[in-house]
Amino acid sequence: MKGNKMRQTGKPAGAALQSRTDPPPRILVVEDEPDIRRLNAEVLQNSGFKVDTAEDGKAGWKAVSHAPESYALLITDHNMPGLTGLALVKKLRDARMTLPVIMATAAFPGGDLFIRYPWLQPAAALPKPYTMEELLVTVRSFLHAPPPDRPSQPPVYDLQL
Repeated sequence: MKGNKMRQTGKPAGAALQSRTDPPPRILVVEDEPDIRRLNAEVLQNSGFKVDTAEDGKAGWKAVSHAPESYALLITDHNMPGLTGLALVKKLRDARMTLPVIMATAAFPGGDLFIRYPWLQPAAALPKPYTMEELLVTVRSFLHAPPPDRPSQPPVYDLQL
C-alpha cells in the first residue's frame, strides 16, 4: 500500500485538494461528422472541460433532456440529418431551458428568422471551418474560464478530417 496512502476519510491523499476546486464545466458537443465531433471533444477535454458528445440533434436532445442542469454549454452543428441544430435550440427553448448555445456550422440559418424568433438566436455563431483556438476562445468567453497555463509541449491533434 506504499504510494497509495489513504486519509482518515477513506479518500486518497490528493482528494482533499481536488474537492476544494470546482468541477470542470460540462459541455455537450452535437455534431454529425465523427472526425469533427472527436476533435472538438479532444481539444475541449485537453483544455480542462468535461465533454459529452452526441452524433445528431435527436441524440443531443436526449442527453440534455435527461440531465438539463448538468450542462454549462451546448455546441451544435446546424445542418444535421433528422433534428437540425436550430430545431434542437427550439426544443430547448420550448422546454424553458436557458442553456447557452454555440452554433458551429457552415450553414448558419439566415434571413429574418432571428428577427421573428429572437429566443432561437444562439449565444454565438462559430462559422466552419474554424480553428481550435477560435473554438476555445468562444467557449471560454461563455464559461468565463481562464486559459490554462501554457504547457511546455503543446498537444498534437490529428487534423486529418
